[in-house]
Amino acid sequence: MRAAPGAARVGAMGIEDYGGGSGAQQTGVMVVTTNDVPGYRVEQVIGEVFGLTVRSRHLGSQIGAGLKSMIGGELKGLTKTLVQTRNQAMERLIEQAKARGANAVLMMRFDVTDAADVGTEVCAYGTAVVLVPAST
Repeated sequence: MRAAPGAARVGAMGIEDYGGGSGAQQTGVMVVTTNDVPGYRVEQVIGEVFGLTVRSRHLGSQIGAGLKSMIGGELKGLTKTLVQTRNQAMERLIEQAKARGANAVLMMRFDVTDAADVGTEVCAYGTAVVLVPAST
């Protein structure tokens, strides 16, 4: 993937490698961490939705991470894997919201935990709602 002109580069990876998921224009579902959205009102609260994924740890990355932790610095391979994992959880959250008839998810949060020392569990969760412009 090529970086956009003027995009910041971090080591061998660009800022796009560390970014979040797709926007509302691409998915049809607005996802925000706030309780409300300026210019919109909640017409219907559908309820809690979540997207969950568990990723196992790759032996090679674990060895590399162990070595890197001795000398310090960012664990870029693990960082990239965590971003991909969070994005997958977000995709599942959006799929569930769409399936239940929502066009937005309010108060979205991530929960990240170790899963029995074999992987990382990432859960994206929030409240599925139907938003309408405030003027209607």
